[in-house]
Amino acid sequence: VTSRPPAPTPAAPPPPRRTPPRPRRRRAPPAPLSGPAPAAAGAGRGAPPGPPRAAAVPCFGISVDPDDILPGALRLIRELRPLWKPERVRTKRFTDGITNKLVACYVEEDMRDCVLVRVYGERTELLVDRESEVRNFQLLRAHGCAPKLYCTFQNGLCYEYMRGVALGPEHIREPRLFRLIALEMAKIHTIHANGSLPKPTLWHKIHSYFALVKNEINPSLSADVPEVGVLERELAWLKEHLPQLDSPVVFCHNDLLCKNIIYDSSKGHVRFIDYEYAGYNYQAFDIGNHFNEFAGVNEVDYSRYPARETQLQWLRYYLQAQKGAAVAPREVERLYVQVNKFALASHFLWALWALIQSQFSTIDFDFLRYAVIRLNQYFKVKPQVSALEMPK
Repeated sequence: VTSRPPAPTPAAPPPPRRTPPRPRRRRAPPAPLSGPAPAAAGAGRGAPPGPPRAAAVPCFGISVDPDDILPGALRLIRELRPLWKPERVRTKRFTDGITNKLVACYVEEDMRDCVLVRVYGERTELLVDRESEVRNFQLLRAHGCAPKLYCTFQNGLCYEYMRGVALGPEHIREPRLFRLIALEMAKIHTIHANGSLPKPTLWHKIHSYFALVKNEINPSLSADVPEVGVLERELAWLKEHLPQLDSPVVFCHNDLLCKNIIYDSSKGHVRFIDYEYAGYNYQAFDIGNHFNEFAGVNEVDYSRYPARETQLQWLRYYLQAQKGAAVAPREVERLYVQVNKFALASHFLWALWALIQSQFSTIDFDFLRYAVIRLNQYFKVKPQVSALEMPK
């Protein structure tokens, strides 16, 4: 999401508003996080099946000023790293994110021990369940898929820096890398929380976002955004058609944009970061959402959406990792149809998200333009995607 692809190619022109180069959407820490998360200890003898019980995470009654992060960050460091001499603590601000604010604190040049302090963005509690985020963080950590979570505080959290390179759109289309991404997603999709499969989060999220758009943002919608009645009909259409595809409900990342993928070349693997939207969802949504991210975020270009052959190879890697065996072409084709249909729901969800951000975020960024680009793409691809048929 950093390399600058060609200018956006939406079906209709975006609104003629301020259009700075798009920084990253959503709140993935823009920089790599710390080394691959070591696998957690087992659940112990006699423990029930499932992940080990997560240790309680310290919660500090500290509020960090989002407009002046450093004093609050250094207070947290005194709690988390009492042996660090305050005068030796170095800090590095990451300016890529457009919702949360992030600063790294460390004392050694190589950043071997580095604490990331993330301060939540303005009104993001409308979009993110923060308690659920912490639970998901710990769950993924227990399975060796996430860095250490050091603490929470009143308006943020601190966690381990993960070494590696945050990928861009030019990377995730390389077969050697997208194979690793497919393998990691297959691994996360096998995680079970509490041994039960709750309902997919998709409909709850879309309905709550839609209610905010309808009730709080509607009067200020731009002429480039379809009327609320049109959006309501599309939501009803999605809810009628997508569940019929019988996509399995699995534990999903739900926000796998490029910058949320960290590649560690020394270990030869990728890890995913930023778990704000993680939770049970349709398997095909998680993959379709990732395929939409091939277009990038800084400058959105849907000519980068993966071609059918690329998708089939990606899906083959995914299914083989999941099954541990060869897969029939019909299985790959079936997942291909599900994924491309659920990619419509991804466009719809992030368009609503961006409309809400356009109203509440204090960051100087053209969320409205991003919403229009996602909605344009939704309406552009809907006819051809609707025509896809499941293999007999």
